[in-house]
Amino acid sequence: MAICLRERGDVLYSYFEKRKSQFDPQWVSMQNPGPERVWLARHAETAAPAIFHGAESDIGLSELGRQQAQAAATWFRERRPTIVVSSAMIRAIDTAAPIAAACGCPHVIVPELHERRVGRLSGTSFSVREGAWPDTVRQWVAGHSAYTTPGAESFDALSERLLPAWTQTLSRFPQARMVIIAHGVVCKVLLLNLLEGRSVRDWETLGRVANLSVSELVPVGETWSAEQLLQVPSPVALLSQGIPTGVGIRSEA
Repeated sequence: MAICLRERGDVLYSYFEKRKSQFDPQWVSMQNPGPERVWLARHAETAAPAIFHGAESDIGLSELGRQQAQAAATWFRERRPTIVVSSAMIRAIDTAAPIAAACGCPHVIVPELHERRVGRLSGTSFSVREGAWPDTVRQWVAGHSAYTTPGAESFDALSERLLPAWTQTLSRFPQARMVIIAHGVVCKVLLLNLLEGRSVRDWETLGRVANLSVSELVPVGETWSAEQLLQVPSPVALLSQGIPTGVGIRSEA
């Protein structure tokens, strides 16, 4: 059964669904060290991969996406994670659940890891060449991290939401081997904040965040190092190689 972590004030509450009163939120000290290793990954393909969804759309996975999640589960099982974390969005939960089941470990839901709010972009066709999203990326790469469009989150706003969620979640699971299933923009914002020498100006040079691309992170002092960066596991990549999908350019960060 999934665990849900929610922030209320300065306390991160943990509870089992239907057993909230039996779960003690003080079960682990805030002084614990963080995980041994984190695999940060984007969810599998959605049922409408050529559309901007954002936090405004709680779309599920396509049939290919469900196959990707199962393939990823087999790949992750060999890496022996001890906990799987996801946002509360259906596409993240449905990617994370098979991984947790295959690995025999808990699935923890952190609602604050939801996808970027995109405002009026939600439901429109994805484009990297023209429109509000490429304009936003150009502004961010120029160093204007507070820039955004109506109803959407800026890089700064995303950082303010995601970094506390990252820190508080990791502090709950000392020495864990943790898989985090999140969203394309979420993964990229976290990486640009966590990896030494990176900033919002590296948005494009960091690389594309394809479905189920994985970054394997290990702590190095107060920062993080990537032993693997935005790589799609081979069993996942093989599912769509050479297969025409007819969906056009897929949404990605």
